[in-house]
Amino acid sequence: GGDHTITYPILQAVAEKHGAVGLVHVDAHTDTGDTALGEKICHGTPFRRCVEEGLLDCSRVVQIGIRGSSYDPDPYKYCRDQGFRVVPAEECWRRSLVPLMEEVRKQMGDKPVYISFDIDGVDPAYAPGTGTPEIAGLTPAQALEIIRGCKGLNVVGCDLVEVAPMYDVSGNTALLGANLLFEMLCILPGVKTM
Repeated sequence: GGDHTITYPILQAVAEKHGAVGLVHVDAHTDTGDTALGEKICHGTPFRRCVEEGLLDCSRVVQIGIRGSSYDPDPYKYCRDQGFRVVPAEECWRRSLVPLMEEVRKQMGDKPVYISFDIDGVDPAYAPGTGTPEIAGLTPAQALEIIRGCKGLNVVGCDLVEVAPMYDVSGNTALLGANLLFEMLCILPGVKTM
């Protein structure tokens, strides 16, 4: 899909129906900046806007795969101050994320949950077709573990953002993105899979 700005109006609409929702957010970045290039609404700010409008149940927000450079000596402070669980990429290296997702399912409970997946959460070795690549990210197998680990949750919506095919002549990023979206559709409540 488009850049991560699209999640903000989607969550406004979701909250009209469901109230504040939990969030499983996979990304290289927290996207909780106050402004970017002087703008309050852009791909680096959607989740701060969502917090300000009460769209998120902050005790049920988990951000997975976070990494990369920052202008702040404590780049995750805002998120932790809101009650988010931040899982930096280095906590995911060389391990299965199945145990993490068991914890996430307990944290989310049976209340509404939204999944927002930025393709730059995956390492650019597998998904170079994005505008803000960061090295040392998740593997495609870990991405599948996260999405499949959401099966059984009360998922009320999902997105996959920041795929920029023109930055990847191999087409691998678009292929991965399409497959991750298919996996998200398969874990929606009521969907029967074999």
